[in-house]
Amino acid sequence: MDDKQAIEALYRRYWQYMIDADADGLRSLMREDYTLRHMTGLQQSREDFLRGLLDGTFRYFGAEHDTIEVTVHGQSAVMCAKSRVLAAVYGGRKNLWRLRGDYTLRKENGTWRLTGSRASTY
Repeated sequence: MDDKQAIEALYRRYWQYMIDADADGLRSLMREDYTLRHMTGLQQSREDFLRGLLDGTFRYFGAEHDTIEVTVHGQSAVMCAKSRVLAAVYGGRKNLWRLRGDYTLRKENGTWRLTGSRASTY
């Protein structure tokens, strides 16, 4: 498996862990200093985001991936992925969201890990 394929597989695991509310699985994909910027502009640390996942603030039910584009630059990479995600957030009802994620990654000891992401819609 080359680096692009490994990162695409990481993205697919990321969404499965989100759907399963598997905080430990997500931690394994994220650096400790990972940050997420939501489409609202809110920026969260890894642990703040995972708390929201575990307490039901963010609930994910399914994800279908339209595109996953990866560019590798040595030990760092960027990924732009577009997925249709069934989710309920902040106490709202379940909706289908067309989410674009812009991710940064770093390869450490042979393993790709997310360093940050920014969510928007498409």
